[in-house]
Amino acid sequence: MSQSISITKEDIIQQVKLSGKIPEIIEGILTRKIIEKTAAEAGIQVETEELQKAADTLRLANKLSSAAETWKWLEQQGISLDEFEIIVQNTVLSGKLANHLFGNKVEQYFYENQLNFARSVIYEIVLDNDDLALELYYSIKEEEISFYDVAREYIQDIELRRKGGYLGVVYRQDLKPEISAAVFAAKPPQLLKPIVTSKGIHLIFVEEIIQQELDNKLRLQIFSDLYAAWLKQRIQQVEVVHNFNLASQEA
Repeated sequence: MSQSISITKEDIIQQVKLSGKIPEIIEGILTRKIIEKTAAEAGIQVETEELQKAADTLRLANKLSSAAETWKWLEQQGISLDEFEIIVQNTVLSGKLANHLFGNKVEQYFYENQLNFARSVIYEIVLDNDDLALELYYSIKEEEISFYDVAREYIQDIELRRKGGYLGVVYRQDLKPEISAAVFAAKPPQLLKPIVTSKGIHLIFVEEIIQQELDNKLRLQIFSDLYAAWLKQRIQQVEVVHNFNLASQEA
């Protein structure tokens, strides 16, 4: 026999507090208010056709193919039709504001930071002895032994050893500055002279340098990152004022 349990608004608020979601929710509120305020100041408005298209996209994303399914979903989410329209409105407004702020700044950002988008394909062996590293470097250069054979002998990590020290495709910011400078100055395929860092002495083989093009995928990534960074900065500048006590009144 099923049991009926009543859940009140106070229960929901308490659960939000107990689950540690208050900071996340406050950030969401701030984000919405900042978007609304900035869009209003910029004179950005949302057209009916835009709302309809966004509503259709939202229903499709939630696999709501009929009015009945939509109403059931709204009930499950505890959302009224008016609140659903607010969600749609905010989605469209956010997109239009992002385009207003950064739609014409993606290319400039890419070219100003093009070096950071370059990638390299590298193999690495980390040693703890300077003399050994130098000896192995010259042995590989003179083809007395292969980089792969050195990796098989000196790399401790099993999986990395099996891959011959292959680190994959890495971005400039993924590497220590002293390694990054040498890697991206290389003329592949090239074995670099041993590089000393706090981790040890690195033997690195640079297989390829990949210069990134500004394709649609990267354009969207830069666009999204710029907007997210702007929102984060604006949120950090806001002093939060609320008229409710988040902490329990009990001792």
